[in-house]
Parts: sequence; C-alpha cells; structure tokens
Amino acid sequence: MKQIPPSELIINADGSIFHLHLKPEHLAERVILVGDPARVSVIGNYLDNRECDIENREFHSITGSYRGKRITVVSHGIGCDNMDIVVNELDALANIDFGTRSVKPAFRQLAMVRIGTSGGLQPFAPVGSFVVAEYSIGLDGVIYFYDRNLSIRDVDFEEALLRQLGWCFDGLRPYVVRADASLVEQIAQDDMLRGVTIAANGFYGPQGRTLRLSLYDPALNAKIEAVEYRGRRITNFEMESSALAGLAALMGHRAMTACCIIAGRADHCMNVSYKDSLTKLIEKVLERI
Repeated sequence: MKQIPPSELIINADGSIFHLHLKPEHLAERVILVGDPARVSVIGNYLDNRECDIENREFHSITGSYRGKRITVVSHGIGCDNMDIVVNELDALANIDFGTRSVKPAFRQLAMVRIGTSGGLQPFAPVGSFVVAEYSIGLDGVIYFYDRNLSIRDVDFEEALLRQLGWCFDGLRPYVVRADASLVEQIAQDDMLRGVTIAANGFYGPQGRTLRLSLYDPALNAKIEAVEYRGRRITNFEMESSALAGLAALMGHRAMTACCIIAGRADHCMNVSYKDSLTKLIEKVLERI
C-alpha cells in the first residue's frame, strides 16, 4: 500500500489531524458545516450529548447525537481556501488509516451540509428566505488544482455564463458544479428554494461592493442578476459552496449548501437581526440530515 508521507498527511502528537485537531473516532458520517466558530456552540446546544468539543484557530468541532442521529458540527471560517482544508481533513479522518498512512480499502461516505448566510440577487429570493445551492459558480479556482475536475463541472453552463457576462477578467475562469442531488432533495424538500449560488473569492470587490476602491467591471452584478441558463437564474452570493460541492463530488461524498438570505443586494437592504431566521434553518437541517 502507498504510504502518505508526514509532510502531506500531518498528524499531531495526540493522533489528531493537523488543523481540525479531530481524531478519526470523533467523526460522524453526518456533518454540519458553518462559518462562525460560535455557531458550532449554538448547534451543539441542540444535541442530546457531546462526545467531543474541540477548538483550534477558526476550526471548532462538536460531535454528539440529535434524536438518535450521530452528527459532527464543524466551523470552516471564511472562504474556499478554508473549505479546501476542512473537506480534505474530514475525508482523511474518514478514509485514511492514520496508523499505516494509507487509504482504507472500504470507502466511508460523508453527508456534509453547510449552513450559511448570503446576499440575495433576485426578487424571488427575498431577505428571510432559504436558498439551497443546487448549482454553485466558483470564482475561487480551488478545484482546478485537482485531477478529473472536468468530470464534475458543467462546462456548457460555464460557457453560457462567460458569454452572458461578457467576462473580462484575464486568468480567472468561473467553474460550475452541482451539489449532490439526493442530498438537495433530502434537505430542501418543498420549503427551500433551489438556486444557483456564486461562491465569490472575496467579500467586497468580488461581490460588487465598493468602499474606497473602484471596480474593474462596475456592471458585473447587474449582468449576474440577468443571467439565465435553462430556466435557472443566479440567486445569491456566498463564499464557500463551490469548493465544498466540487471537492466532495471528486471524493465521492454527498455535499450541499443551504443559506439564509440576510441581504438584498439589488435593493440595498440588510437584515442585521437575522438570528431567528437562521435558527429556523438550523432546526430544519438538524431534522433532515
């Protein structure tokens, strides 16, 4: 068996994975991902018990049971670069033998649901609504570093997107990936919108916000709002869904993102008191995962 060297699979002295500080026995097959480490504690309060509660940097993890279901809750921080760390380390915990440093012969599949907040781009996705990223448009480039990325990309969608946006950013090609269809059905059911989410590679300029710096393409957001592909419109901005869906698909896991819309980008409104709406989304995911 091929051994993965210590420089690639970094295991801490206590037997835990490098960033998350989790051990293989800490990981449940149902995983809820959130950006804010404090939100892990909020979800942890719903659990009937806690097997572990571990923090390192922006990564906070709790594993326990909710109504008979074993669940791991992990914070990933902000951005697709962090998601690259989290998904790879979760997969390593599930599918690599830390003793032999080799891939296990039997694959263990994870179901990963990210719960996030987001900015809405369409009137049919107003503030307070829940949007599932059935498709994600990645501006981050993470999955281009992995072999077989073409196998999980929707290239026709990508080409239509480039044409309709009049894409003018040299060296940056958006990619489109689909979330796991069965997991979308399981979580979204009939009370969440199925949308197309842009995972931006920044919060300000890449999402069309201007403070002191001007934008290279000031009309980009308006063009994004007008994109239409096979009856689908781009519904919202966030910053992690593409790397999650793309990496999970390449690895064979089921993954998706569900967001609570807290800002209306077109009408410039913002709900800073979104706690109640986010609580409802958390409760729905806990029931359905």
